[in-house]
Amino acid sequence: MLLSISLILIVGMSMGWICGKFKLPALLGMLVTGIVLGPYVLNLLDDSILGISAELRRIALIIILTRAGLGLDISGLKKIGRPALLMCFLPATFELLGILWLAPVLLGLTVLEAAVMGAVLAAVSPAVVVPRMVKLMEEGYGVKEGIPQLILAGASVDDVYVIVLFTTFVGMMQGESVSLLSFINIPVSIILGIVIGITVGFLLAYFFKKIHIRDTAKVLVVLSISFILAVIEDELTTPITFSALISIMFIGIGLQKKSESVAKRLSVKYGKLWVAAEVFLFVLVGATVNIGYLGNVGIKALMVIIGALVFRMLGVFVCLLGTSLKCKERLFAMMAYTPKATVQAAIGGIPLSLGFACGDTVLTVAVLAIVLTAPLGAFAIDLSYERFLNKNG
Repeated sequence: MLLSISLILIVGMSMGWICGKFKLPALLGMLVTGIVLGPYVLNLLDDSILGISAELRRIALIIILTRAGLGLDISGLKKIGRPALLMCFLPATFELLGILWLAPVLLGLTVLEAAVMGAVLAAVSPAVVVPRMVKLMEEGYGVKEGIPQLILAGASVDDVYVIVLFTTFVGMMQGESVSLLSFINIPVSIILGIVIGITVGFLLAYFFKKIHIRDTAKVLVVLSISFILAVIEDELTTPITFSALISIMFIGIGLQKKSESVAKRLSVKYGKLWVAAEVFLFVLVGATVNIGYLGNVGIKALMVIIGALVFRMLGVFVCLLGTSLKCKERLFAMMAYTPKATVQAAIGGIPLSLGFACGDTVLTVAVLAIVLTAPLGAFAIDLSYERFLNKNG
C-alpha cells in the first residue's frame, strides 16, 4: 500500500503540474494517472488501497465540502432567492427527462432502464465544481452577484436529489413498490441536513470558545464529527433520513456565523488538507475507469451524453430566468454545472452488480461521461471565469 500511496501522490501531482503548464485543469492529469496506474492498464495500485478507494474518495469530498461551508457567503445566496432553490433540482430533472427521451431511442433501453441511467448521469460532481467555486469566492469573482455561492450550494443538494431518485428507480427495477415516503424524503433529508449541520456548527463554535485548543486539533474534531455523521446516514434504516453531505457543509456555515475568525483559520487549514485530498480523489476516480468499456461505446452513447448536457444547461437557463445576471454570467453558470465524476464513479457500477440487463450499458455511459465532462467542465470553468465574471473587491 505504501508504494501505491507514493505513486498516487508523486505521479498524480506531477501530471497535474504538467497539465497546468499547458493551461489544462490539473484534475485531467490526475484522472489520466488513475487510469494508467489502475487495474485496467498497468495495474500498479495495490488491491488494499483500491478496496478502500470509495472511502478515501468520500473523505476527500468531506474535506472540500467543509472548506466550502467555512467560506460560503449565505447573504449572497439569499440575494438570489428562488433561482438558488431551483438549481438544487431543476437542471437534474431536465437532464433526466432528456435521457428518458434519448436513451430508449438511441440505446434501445426501456423507460425504466433509461430512468436508472438518467439517475446515474444527472448528478453534477461536487469534487470538480466545489473547489473551483471556493477558488472564485477567495479571488472575488462573481461573489457580489452570488454566482459561485449559487453553484456551490446547488451542486451539493443536486446529488442528494439524484441519489434518492436512483435508489427509487433501482427498487422499481427489483420489483419493489414505489413509496410516497421515498419522494417525501428528498426535501426532508435536505432540511434535516441543514438543521443538523447548523446546530453542530453552533455547538462547535461555543465549544471552541470555552475550550482553547490548537487550530489543528479543531480541524481533527470537525473531521471526526463529519465522519460520524456520514456513518449515521449509512446506518439509518428509517424511511426518513438526513443528508450527511449537506450537514457537513452547514457545519462550516454554522461555525462561520458564530465565530468568523475561527472559521477563517480553519478554512486555511482545510485548504492545505485539500492539496493531498484532491490528488487521491481524482486519481482514484480515474482508477475506476475501465478503458475496455470505452472501446465498446458507440457514437449513440456519446449522443445521449451530449444531448443530456444540453437538457441540463437548458434547466440552468430556466432557473436563472428573471434574475439580473448578464448573458455571460448565465452562460458561465450553465457551463459550470456540467462536470460529472464522483457520483457516477460511486453508483455507475451498481446496476451491473445487481444483474440488470442494462448494467453494462449504464456503466459504459457513466465512464464515458466522467472522461468527457470532468476535464471539459473544469477546463470551461478555469478558462472562462476571469472573462465572464466581475471581480468584486
